[in-house]
Amino acid sequence: MKYLILIYSNPESREIWNAFSRDQRAAGLRQYEALHESMVASGELIVSEALADSSLAKRVTSRDGQAIVTDGPYAEVKEYLAGFFLLECDSMERAVKQAARIPEAALGLVEVRPIMALDGWDI
Repeated sequence: MKYLILIYSNPESREIWNAFSRDQRAAGLRQYEALHESMVASGELIVSEALADSSLAKRVTSRDGQAIVTDGPYAEVKEYLAGFFLLECDSMERAVKQAARIPEAALGLVEVRPIMALDGWDI
């Protein structure tokens, strides 16, 4: 089954990152590289990406077939999506185990959601 691991950021987590020295940031990025490589090696990783700052987002509304675009982010929120991993795991427990390895999990900023299968829907 596929699971999406969502990684969030907030002002407090950004302050922590911004307070790191150059060496600490490099170590943090190496930790993500090692995590990525281990998920590739296990055959579970489908894709992972870090997202640009939410201030660069565009909100799209469609009315009468026309797109109306406004600058992001979508809403004023304390936490915003910063990145994700899409995994193919045997169980939710395995996906949670992988998610717990993400540094932001220590701050409660990681969420695991199963991907909904649409093949059985009666449309």
